[in-house]
Amino acid sequence: MEKWYLMTIVVLIGLTVRWTVSLNSYSGAGKPPMFGDYEAQRHWQEITFNLPVKQWYFNSSDNNLQYWGLDYPPLTAYHSLLCAYVAKFINPDWIALHTSRGYESQAHKLFMRTTVLIADLLIYIPAVVLYCCCLKDISTKKKNIYNSVSLGFALWGVLGVSCDWDLLGSLAFCLAINYKQMELYHSLPFFCFLLGKCSKKGLKGKGFVLLVKLACTVVASFVLCWLPFFTEREQTLQVLRRLFPVDRGLFEDKVANIWCSFNVFLKIRDILPRHIQLIMSFCFTFLSLLPACIKLILQPSSKGFKFTLVSCALSFFLFSFQVHEKSILLVSLPVCLVLSEIPFMSTWFLLVSTFSLLPLLLKDELLMPSVVTTVAFFIACVTSFSIFEKTSEEELQLKSFSISVRKYLPCFTFLSRMIQYLFLISVITMVLLTLMTVTLDPPQKLPDLFSVLVCFVSCLNFLFFLVYFNIIIMWDSKSGRNQKKIS
Repeated sequence: MEKWYLMTIVVLIGLTVRWTVSLNSYSGAGKPPMFGDYEAQRHWQEITFNLPVKQWYFNSSDNNLQYWGLDYPPLTAYHSLLCAYVAKFINPDWIALHTSRGYESQAHKLFMRTTVLIADLLIYIPAVVLYCCCLKDISTKKKNIYNSVSLGFALWGVLGVSCDWDLLGSLAFCLAINYKQMELYHSLPFFCFLLGKCSKKGLKGKGFVLLVKLACTVVASFVLCWLPFFTEREQTLQVLRRLFPVDRGLFEDKVANIWCSFNVFLKIRDILPRHIQLIMSFCFTFLSLLPACIKLILQPSSKGFKFTLVSCALSFFLFSFQVHEKSILLVSLPVCLVLSEIPFMSTWFLLVSTFSLLPLLLKDELLMPSVVTTVAFFIACVTSFSIFEKTSEEELQLKSFSISVRKYLPCFTFLSRMIQYLFLISVITMVLLTLMTVTLDPPQKLPDLFSVLVCFVSCLNFLFFLVYFNIIIMWDSKSGRNQKKIS
């Protein structure tokens, strides 16, 4: 009873914070002609309500794809249509074809924020509560509108496969992918974990039966989601072209990944042909995540699954093609799942992930609520998890690695202390860069100086974390023995 009472209090506090933050500005507020992500979500409601399904993803006089054209999978479109029916009932002007472009009012803002809160209550928060009850603690941070839907489905997927509800978990994760294609960041760990489970059960017996059931679940869920777009080959291809816009280039804006950071020194986006950039990003992404995925297939465990989710998502963020700043949320979710296991490193990562969004937060005038919530989150982690008391090699889950290194370098006894110093340097750098960005004007010849520095510093931190999480995965020889036996 006490646990449920505490859970209720935490959920109510979370909802209150979520709603309070939503009272602030939103992306693109009062900034014509394109406005921002808020307008994109409203425009998709306009398009899905007023146009037939076959025209949703095609350019036309009624659907200018250059003006926030729909570029998410069908489940997002269906959700937009559902919201549009409610909007039509309240105020038809909100979704009127053409004339509603750039519509802004306090009533409409309240409507949009409410639809996000309802999505949280229906999909995301139940998954969080059930995860906390069945597995470990979680503390997640969300930013953009409706991100909680895909993240919620993904969390249901994690919960399902971790508790041996494999078909339910597979279905939930398929819904996540069909809501936002960026959930592909998590796809390989799901595939490898389930394949490893099937292999452990025996691919000539129970494992084969489970494999067939999983395949049928995946195929059926995708067919149902995509059914209206399978009527014509060109329909399917057009949706795929919208979901994977290769023509946009290697990266956009100032994203804290390797390509944007490296582009400061060598303009690879201008030097290399587009197809070479695509092949290069694929190779780097695949090679960086391959060891962790192989380990997960050979030694499937819930712990290994969670850490591989972090590693693979981070590899995609750092090396894949056409990454957006907010894609760091896809890494933050699995990091939150291991917050109670490695609280110090998880807290550090989540601070860096928020810092990497600084240019975007400034652009949308959301710096103050972001600083307040980040400080509150940090204080909560310090008090709840005692993060500064959990920095030993064992609590950082680096003991096996350190023992291996000390066989060749007996003097290697400073790893824990070195990580604490790196944390201090990282936090001081982030604070100073934030203050400089807010208070100083960049040189006229280098107008993007501070944004690039934020990007570069964040990228260095993320590369360090990629190495760290892979070390945990590869040196964790006990995961198979410590987890519940897969039978």
